[in-house]
Amino acid sequence: MDLLKQIAMALQCGDSDGIGELLQQALDNKLAPKEILDRGLIAGMNVVGDRYKKHEIFLPEVLLAAKAMHMGMEKLKPLFLKDEVVARGRIVIGTVQGDIHDIGKNLVAIMLSGAGFEVIDLGKDVPPKKFIETAIEHNAKVIGMSALLTTTMPIMKKVVEGLKEKGLDGKIRTVIGGAPVSNEFAAQIGADGYGYDSVQAVDCIRKLISLS
Repeated sequence: MDLLKQIAMALQCGDSDGIGELLQQALDNKLAPKEILDRGLIAGMNVVGDRYKKHEIFLPEVLLAAKAMHMGMEKLKPLFLKDEVVARGRIVIGTVQGDIHDIGKNLVAIMLSGAGFEVIDLGKDVPPKKFIETAIEHNAKVIGMSALLTTTMPIMKKVVEGLKEKGLDGKIRTVIGGAPVSNEFAAQIGADGYGYDSVQAVDCIRKLISLS
């Protein structure tokens, strides 16, 4: 089995220690950082996402794989900066103002990083203005918003309306998610997409970025 397949397998198993050793071997063998990312780390995380979607594995296994992914990314990041490797797109993500639930949001952020996106995580209790200003400042393509409380869902609409007021609807896309949120609500407030879970959210963002 070649090194890239070994990296993908180690990531699927959540083997953080093994990932570090295999990445070093790959770099010693003069494999390009982008090839290691795409055919090793991202390939492995894609399998994790597919298996999670099919309920073949569960959240603990995903989190272990995500930890291994994070370790791998930290090792490769200095090389990306050196070579100016461009991410697949920049995403601003956060839990909306008035809401401090962030487990789902954190998982989406991890899965997005695993898919090769640059993620700017604003954390929880994020006001509409902060989402918009950060997306503009960092030239982000998508704003992802999460809410677990029905009382905070209107904040999502304020972000969508704020983008329209600045003439940025269609330029900066919006994706929403969380237990009380639905596809119907996304359409109602004019959001560009809805993610039922972390895998669907990543798929939705991939499609939106391919359109931009």
